[in-house]
Amino acid sequence: MNLVVGATGMVGSEICKRLAAKGKQVRAMVRSTSDQAKVDNLKKTGVEVVQGDLRDHGSLEAACQGVTAVISTVSAMPFSYHPIENNIQQVDQEGLTDLIDVAKAAGVKHFVYTSFSGQIDLDFPLRNAKRSVEQHLKDSGLVYTILRPSCFTEVWLSPAVGFDAANAKVQLCGDGTNPVGYISYLDVAQFAIESLDNPAAKNATLELGGPESISQLDAVKIFEQASGRKFEVQHVPEEALKSQQDAATDPMQQSFSGLMRCVAQGDPIEMKKTLKAFPMKLTSVREYAGSLFSTT
Repeated sequence: MNLVVGATGMVGSEICKRLAAKGKQVRAMVRSTSDQAKVDNLKKTGVEVVQGDLRDHGSLEAACQGVTAVISTVSAMPFSYHPIENNIQQVDQEGLTDLIDVAKAAGVKHFVYTSFSGQIDLDFPLRNAKRSVEQHLKDSGLVYTILRPSCFTEVWLSPAVGFDAANAKVQLCGDGTNPVGYISYLDVAQFAIESLDNPAAKNATLELGGPESISQLDAVKIFEQASGRKFEVQHVPEEALKSQQDAATDPMQQSFSGLMRCVAQGDPIEMKKTLKAFPMKLTSVREYAGSLFSTT
């Protein structure tokens, strides 16, 4: 049995769907407040759904019973933030640390943890929580795989972070010239699945990017070509992002500003060695942009 934690999220739901399509046993842990439509979609694919919460130790024990592998994609960021019930400290730090301990006690054989790129390494709450959990997992004695994807294409090249392709207006972090290893969340989901059976994933930390690392300005050019429109480009200087981070009192805002600073500094990922061990076709930014404008 494979337990997916974060199962209604973007990556988690895709993992559930793909595992179920392969005939694998899948248990999806969802919260009582999870979007019912997303829960129903999981059930339609034949996934077993259990209620659980990273803040509820007992629910984690129940969810881990009879499980051989845990895949965790859960995070308080970026879309599900409710400061009272869902925050970085309780979810990304304490909750995942407890999940690792519960998984070990339950006899789980393999734990796959979705973190983010090792080059995202400034001091902010989400980064600190993820690195702490990574170390706890390494020290746990469990067989582990730590996935460290760069920026998700579908998130970082979307209106959610100021990349409004539909209206041809984008806001870039810094000068936009440093390369970033944009990776599709679909490919991250596939890496998680492949990690379950690939010996190269055993006790491994995998830095993940797309087929090529490109700058934010390169991404703009690709979207301009795909849409046939000239984009209006604004830049948020790195100094302004640092000021935002320093002035923020909320851990989520501190982390978001910190992430944008890291994008400004660049996050190139070389994938040749990884793809030898995990032969996959990765989705390029050009392919993603083309899919958005293919019907226009």
